[in-house]
Amino acid sequence: MTDKDEPTDPEAERPPPSDDHAFLGHPRGLATLSGLEVWERFSFLGMQAILVLYFADAVADGGLGMNPGTAASVAAAYGTMVYLVSVAGGWLADRILGSYRAVLWGGILIACGHYAMAVPTAAMTWTGLGLISAGTGLLKPNVATMVGKLYRTDDDRRDAGFALYYMGINIGAFAGPLITGWLGEHQGWHWGFSAAAVGMTAGLVQYVLGRRHLAGRRHSAEYALAPAAMRTAVWRIVGGCVAFAVLATALAAAGWLTMGRFVDLLTLVSVIAPVVYFAVMFRSPRVTAAERGRLRPYVVLFLASVAFNFILFQAYSTMMLLASTNARTSILGFEFPSSWYASALGAFEVALAPVVAALWARMGHRQPHSSNKIAIGVVLGGLSFLLMVVPTSGHSGDSYQMAAWWIVGSYLLLGLGDVLLETSGMSATSKLAPRAFASQTMALWFLSLALANGIQAQVVKVYDQVSHPVYFGVNGAIAVAAGLVVMALAPWLRRTMHPVH
Repeated sequence: MTDKDEPTDPEAERPPPSDDHAFLGHPRGLATLSGLEVWERFSFLGMQAILVLYFADAVADGGLGMNPGTAASVAAAYGTMVYLVSVAGGWLADRILGSYRAVLWGGILIACGHYAMAVPTAAMTWTGLGLISAGTGLLKPNVATMVGKLYRTDDDRRDAGFALYYMGINIGAFAGPLITGWLGEHQGWHWGFSAAAVGMTAGLVQYVLGRRHLAGRRHSAEYALAPAAMRTAVWRIVGGCVAFAVLATALAAAGWLTMGRFVDLLTLVSVIAPVVYFAVMFRSPRVTAAERGRLRPYVVLFLASVAFNFILFQAYSTMMLLASTNARTSILGFEFPSSWYASALGAFEVALAPVVAALWARMGHRQPHSSNKIAIGVVLGGLSFLLMVVPTSGHSGDSYQMAAWWIVGSYLLLGLGDVLLETSGMSATSKLAPRAFASQTMALWFLSLALANGIQAQVVKVYDQVSHPVYFGVNGAIAVAAGLVVMALAPWLRRTMHPVH
């Protein structure tokens, strides 16, 4: 489709007027995008809260019978694949689909993946995870980019808007495990996956209904390829996907592509991909000298995100395994499924996000620099793991049961760190992004999540081979040290990120 084929809509790419305060003092489109993320996170994190338990459960009980370390490693590898695909999702939005259609098609693939996982066979489980990975790669980087388009660069509401958007994410993160966890542990794992499918479908419906309030809703891409180049790119993408599927099937049938090797391959790709991607952006002639200068501090923020999210994602892997075996599942006499612990993280983030948003809005230009917010978030993530050293120490065996409040307290620290880091990180990314790589730079932020998962996929293999105090203590200490390094670099970051605050 060429530009002359586009419907005339001069407001389609502009941010809403600065006096648009229809949604809690923010543009009305923020309600549409936050609503989408409520349901996307409901489905994604609702499924992820029970995924590692499904992998580790006995085959006779409907699980896949993996040992705990392997189950956590495979779950982390799935997360790696989800965020690796986000690079392709950003490129497709910039060059072929446009942000609106990329998010729409991503949501459709995610819904289809969850419906596939509702079918109680291992083959459909792996098919569903593949579809969800592809869909999330399309949706996640581009919906965050669309939030950035709702604000002008100098709009002081920007960070507060991302905080509210993130609150929407965590409403879904809170509600998802409650529903999927209860269904999974009481009715069967695939019933839990079915609930995730319904949630994503609801998100798609409200996204389409709220389309008119979005900036960046043009059908074509902002930096669309020429028609001939676009046709060539589409054929190459389709051919590459088919070739990959055939090759993977053949290698698996020959016994070479085992689950362990596939996990290792994803970790390797998660390390190489950001290095290559940064090199491409630094060398691109479409990136100005000023934009290139702001990419340098972004590398530090990228690594800080890796350190924090390495801890965060274990809330749905090793922490779930710990909760299922060594934590009490009752509070004040009320019994609950172990997967409900994951909802505590979402609950804290729902409660804290509006407080943080109001604080940043009240402080305006006096609020801390983005790099300091991110550094504090990393330190809090490390402290959440260091806290777990206390209840896991001093036991002669592995049959102890800790009070529920220990895990809840750990998730409180982790939740506050997540609100500080992710909202500031996504907002800073949208400000630092070179114009020609807008969606792709946001994808690069999500690539930090891929690297965090890739590292996690290797580290969690030793979860059931070392003591719990050693595991949580070492990982927590490394994260705290990373946060302190970012704090030490704060003067350089403020100088090189200017005028971004």
